Amino acid sequence: MDPLHARGMWLRTVMVLSGLVLFLLTACASVIPGDVKAAPAVSAALPSEDDDWTQLKTQMRVDLSRYNTRELARTPLASPAPSSAQARDNAFGARAQALFAPLAKVSLRLPVVGVHTASLDDSWHAPRDGGARVHKGIDIFAPKGTEVVAVVDGVISFIGDQKLGGHCIWLTNENGASFYYAHLDRWAAGLYEGMEVQAGDLIGYVGNTGNAKYTPSHLHFGINENDDMVNPYPILTKAVPTLHAHVHTTLSGGPVATR
Repeated sequence: MDPLHARGMWLRTVMVLSGLVLFLLTACASVIPGDVKAAPAVSAALPSEDDDWTQLKTQMRVDLSRYNTRELARTPLASPAPSSAQARDNAFGARAQALFAPLAKVSLRLPVVGVHTASLDDSWHAPRDGGARVHKGIDIFAPKGTEVVAVVDGVISFIGDQKLGGHCIWLTNENGASFYYAHLDRWAAGLYEGMEVQAGDLIGYVGNTGNAKYTPSHLHFGINENDDMVNPYPILTKAVPTLHAHVHTTLSGGPVATR
């Protein structure tokens, strides 16, 4: 067969097939079954305080697990590895008990500079929103911009904004407890998630963000222990007052923390 004739036949075949494919696609697109109805839009659930706590507690558990795994690897057993299964279980239990020591045995600092224990008010479980919910922490009132510090050595496990809490922080320590700071005016410059801090380090400033917009500036402070929120008041009454914040080495020049 003549090459030119063969090439012409090949081009005509391609054009016919292309036209057939285009026709089929157009026909399929134009066919809409009469009994197929659009699925009704599912209305998004309104954000609630429980949503805030669920998200933050999930983040806390992930970061706590990572932190504890690292600490266990960093601090191996001083004695030789036990030979028997019973001895290994006992050694592991002892380490776990030390790692998750009760919070009552941990020495805390007061989270707001210049505040003394005598000025604390126990507002734990006070009614909020006309009794629709209860207060899951205590409020520590101080002028806007007052320095806020880490109450223990630990890791910054969350920095972000919440509907109710506004600018907030979770601080997680190796004992299995986490500390919630809310309504902050801003975060300390250079702060970031995963950053290790020591008790007394500057992490933020008192404000009234979130649902505290129309209230005097204060820090909402909460404590989560064993996956439950507990009353911070009796714990903070034994805390050491913070006279000055220690400014951690600034890692960025920005005015707020990074995430």
